[in-house]
Amino acid sequence: MNAPFAVDPLLSSRVRAGILAFLSDRGAADFTELAAVLELPNNSLSSHLQRLEGAAYIELRRGFLGRKPRTRIVLTPVGRKAWLAHLARITDPA
Repeated sequence: MNAPFAVDPLLSSRVRAGILAFLSDRGAADFTELAAVLELPNNSLSSHLQRLEGAAYIELRRGFLGRKPRTRIVLTPVGRKAWLAHLARITDPA
């Protein structure tokens, strides 16, 4: 008997899946860029990023660009593997 079709609970959220999809193509993005692309308010994006960071799917790199604070979101190898596994599950559930 086949194993049940199981989706990664973190990636069952459209927003978190969108974050990993965007980062899988780019590797990294600035917080403001990601918020604009996904059309999310900062507090909502921040909440989703915390969940992904807790699972080690992304890394948040905080720093400054000149005098302006800058947060860079980077897809980790764990995150890339999770994203590819998620894609494999949803494209070929059998």
